[in-house]
Amino acid sequence: MTKKIDQGLLYQTQISLSEWFEGIGHQKSAELRLEDNEKRERLKKLNELMGLPFDKPTKFLATDISEQTEILKDFLKSHSSELCALRLIPIDPKLPKLRIRGQTILNSLNWFKEQKIDPQKYRAEFIPHPETQLWATTFVVNNNGIFGEITRGGHFQLTQGFYDEGEPIAFAFNFKKWSLSISNKMAEKTIKEIVSLLKVSNKKLRQQLKRELGAEFSHDFLEGYFEATTSAEFGLWFIDYNQILGKIYQDFSLIKPKRPKQKRLQGLSACLGKVQGRAFVVTDQKLDQAILGDNDILVCPMTTPVHLPLIKKAAAVVTDFGGILSHAAIICRELGKPCITNTKVSTKSIHTGDLIEVDAGSGIISIIA
Repeated sequence: MTKKIDQGLLYQTQISLSEWFEGIGHQKSAELRLEDNEKRERLKKLNELMGLPFDKPTKFLATDISEQTEILKDFLKSHSSELCALRLIPIDPKLPKLRIRGQTILNSLNWFKEQKIDPQKYRAEFIPHPETQLWATTFVVNNNGIFGEITRGGHFQLTQGFYDEGEPIAFAFNFKKWSLSISNKMAEKTIKEIVSLLKVSNKKLRQQLKRELGAEFSHDFLEGYFEATTSAEFGLWFIDYNQILGKIYQDFSLIKPKRPKQKRLQGLSACLGKVQGRAFVVTDQKLDQAILGDNDILVCPMTTPVHLPLIKKAAAVVTDFGGILSHAAIICRELGKPCITNTKVSTKSIHTGDLIEVDAGSGIISIIA
């Protein structure tokens, strides 16, 4: 996809990962929601203890915004025209988190007025939003190594699976050797710089992190699920450190796709498994008409929240776009649905009714008949 994506519009239709988990009735939905709400508190602790750079927010009570208090007015005097992400975080974790990104602080206040919330039950975070985003990465650190994806531009491309800067690069590090799906020296340099910040060689510091955060380590690298970005304005920032997702992916490793033969397509394995079934190709224009059978395989450009009923029903999922750690891929993993992403041409090469085999162990989709 080459069309530039409006992040403000994207976040009006997309949902957070914790909301994806709630949509499938995941048993850890409440824990994941709390983990997401408090991620910058964990990043703040890592910043204090080991100097990890992160997107430090300016915090207010939601009542400061609704009542236009003096402390808010002082903030607006010098920051109103700056780009931001505004997160409304519930004090009661059962309430939904609300957010908007890529707007000026002043415009985000207009958005705040439109939200039907009780300000007494929320706090607000204004997070600086870079105008010139250089690189974004999402990755997991576990006992098998470090695995993830990196792309030019905004981080939403990796989590939401829609790209406006070209194909993401998958990478892996087995604590000895690096490998990238596409050779790119600048991407490799950026990844290595990011990952190096998670290595804690000091034993006393590792013990302190274990005590205060429950942190775990592999080869002295902090384990977990991480998101990081680099920008012209702010340099390198970590924007997420999620321990629960890290444990969900504690056995994950990157499957290198095999070279497909004729009548086969290749993609990235997001969830392992091997199934055969009839393809059901769903484009945006046909989404309302989609009724999958029990053994049908969902083939679509990219899964979004409105695809969730189809994902639940499908025997497997194949997409043109997306990556190994996009929100939808994570959901397929939790549902145990074989999933292959980033095939580029599946919706053009496969037709509804085709008998296909999805072998997510090798990243190959075979068109049988």
